[in-house]
Amino acid sequence: MKNTILLSFDVEEFDMPMEYGKHLSITEQMAVGMSGLHAISPILSDKDIRATLFTTAHFATYFPEQIRELSEKHEIASHTYYHSRFEVKDLKDSRSKLEELTGKSITGLRMPRMMPVSVDAVNNAGYLYDASIHPTWLPGRYNNLHLPKTSYFDNELLRIPASVSPTLRIPLFWLSFKNFPFEYYKKLAIKTLRNDGVLSLYFHPWEFTDISGYGLPRYTRSICGNDLVERLQKLLNSLKKEGEFLTMNEYASSIVEKSAGRLQSFNIPSPVEQ
Repeated sequence: MKNTILLSFDVEEFDMPMEYGKHLSITEQMAVGMSGLHAISPILSDKDIRATLFTTAHFATYFPEQIRELSEKHEIASHTYYHSRFEVKDLKDSRSKLEELTGKSITGLRMPRMMPVSVDAVNNAGYLYDASIHPTWLPGRYNNLHLPKTSYFDNELLRIPASVSPTLRIPLFWLSFKNFPFEYYKKLAIKTLRNDGVLSLYFHPWEFTDISGYGLPRYTRSICGNDLVERLQKLLNSLKKEGEFLTMNEYASSIVEKSAGRLQSFNIPSPVEQ
């Protein structure tokens, strides 16, 4: 069986500057998000790549035609309703709105900023899988060193973690891609793919626009715009030699099918103290 590459983008309103005290109108937030989608169109149009776009319903209501068009090739999944606020009802409401706009079944969820979410609430909202787990330690955000590094069932919900390196659990998320030397990041990604059989990477379309003028910390904008597009294309071309690009739904469906009739929940231990 080929190794599996899960490429995903969190398609959302560009509200990150507001975390650092800079106000942006919702119009500008949406415009930057859509500009990012245009910027990554060479990646999304690559015939060898199928990706998962975790999309807020709020963003999708602003650009329904574009999201519907993207759903013809790629998977649209839920990033809840709004990026900066959340209620439990948003799990079901966002899924319903995205299904209405795309005409397709919405099976996956990723919480904004990888926030924790109740397994029961996700199950009750009708999702097949949750991709909100980052099994590493990010100071000030979360400590998930106690969680599995690869897919597992939690009370019958399939959870698909973002990838971390073997042994040291170095995160391979968007900030690492920007700030690590390219060859070092590529080496870690390929090593993880070969070790785990799956590589789950995530980015944001707005990263691929010029975000240098929004007062963000340097580590969030060290590389952006077209330079980042070219950097990601270079990585993906290397990964094509190592595995096959699938959507999260395709990957999740294959795991659930194999596990039918013998589903067991993972017993989550207590968090590791830091």
